[in-house]
Amino acid sequence: MKYYFATIVSASILLGCAEKKKETTAKAAEKITPAAYETTVVETGGVATLIKLPAQLAAWQEVSIFPKVNGYVKTVSVDVGSLVGAGQNLMSLEAPELEQAATQAKEKYARTKADYAIDREHYQRLLEAAKTAGAVSTLDISTYKAKMEADSAVSNAEKANWQMQQTMLGYLRVTAPFAGVITERNVHPGALVSTAGKEKPMLELKQVNHLRLQVDVPEAVAAAIQKQDTVYFYVSALQGERLSGFISRRSKNINAQYRSERMEIDVPNPKGKLAPGMYADVVLHSKGNAAALLVPATAVVTSTERKYVLVIRDGKISKVDVSTGNQTASKTEIFGNLKAGEKVVLKATDEIRETL
Repeated sequence: MKYYFATIVSASILLGCAEKKKETTAKAAEKITPAAYETTVVETGGVATLIKLPAQLAAWQEVSIFPKVNGYVKTVSVDVGSLVGAGQNLMSLEAPELEQAATQAKEKYARTKADYAIDREHYQRLLEAAKTAGAVSTLDISTYKAKMEADSAVSNAEKANWQMQQTMLGYLRVTAPFAGVITERNVHPGALVSTAGKEKPMLELKQVNHLRLQVDVPEAVAAAIQKQDTVYFYVSALQGERLSGFISRRSKNINAQYRSERMEIDVPNPKGKLAPGMYADVVLHSKGNAAALLVPATAVVTSTERKYVLVIRDGKISKVDVSTGNQTASKTEIFGNLKAGEKVVLKATDEIRETL
């Protein structure tokens, strides 16, 4: 029992000593003055640097081809990898009910056209007869004129219906809207295709002789990039070969999640070395922000919660939150509540406390 009591007393003494030592260390840290730290002066000007960003190649144009009308696949003239030209026939469908509907529409139009022609002839003869006083009543003339106009309207409606049926028949022949390559085929002769089915397209067509290189540029860097700026990029399929292009389009919209702007570079691909979907590494030359402030990279403290520098003002150390821009091994662009000429701690760490 005495042994346990002695152990507890010893532990209490050791704990007390540790607490006193910690307090002494904390007080000593608080007594450290700003003069105890090496400082540097905040400068102005941008930092020119090369930035490497991931990107992806996309087809210049691409389209998923779905059926416009219901029918059976009659023939398929292309397959995966087929090069096609604009307007080339890709596949043919057959739908007997559409052909019957078109024939009926044509017959109805011919009948109403004939009725209108008869009424118009009758009306013209009444007008000729009316030149003789009392030969034809005014009511008869008005009645046949109204009948002629009504038959004309019916004839025009049937003509429009016939033309619509002809257009629907035209959808049985599927053609390429632009030149490209077939990258996907999901149907074969005899298959029933429906306008209601949108899960898979019949064919997928992509234009690959001209590609788009899409890259998401960080917000801080995007502001300094202009259209027509030249960029360089590399793809794993062409090891070591440096390719170039220029900024052709900017989305002018910042992605709220990633804080980046989508940009596109036009990439000619006449020999077909590149393909849509390839990943690329884009190298951008950023001139830097002339309005930025510059400090050594060691002066910026980055924690899980914030980025800040330790500024010495009126003989005291203060933490000032900043955001960073371009960086090199020696300098970092910063933006925050700072002025050029102010002094900051050169080798800042999160262990250095503010002085009150």
